[in-house]
Amino acid sequence: MKKVVLEKNEYELIEDNGDCFSLDEITEKYTDYFECFDYILGDYAYNKLRLKGFCDKTNPRFNKINDFNGKKQYLKDLCAYKCRYFVLKKVKKG
Repeated sequence: MKKVVLEKNEYELIEDNGDCFSLDEITEKYTDYFECFDYILGDYAYNKLRLKGFCDKTNPRFNKINDFNGKKQYLKDLCAYKCRYFVLKKVKKG
């Protein structure tokens, strides 16, 4: 698994559907808004990267909208058909 550090937080690349992960692109889009999430999903629509945060049920910020178990439904309903995407899992908070 590939390790990634974004603003002192360590993540692990756990999915890379379409070999699309780019450290430069996510570094450009990442903000402290994503620090509270356990996962970050990046998907490409019209060759533009979009980011979405997801949580485990143990996270105090957990709610139905950001439930990581809803990832497949999110990809189906809110992303381009068969889009390229990647998932980062937070390993350690800085």
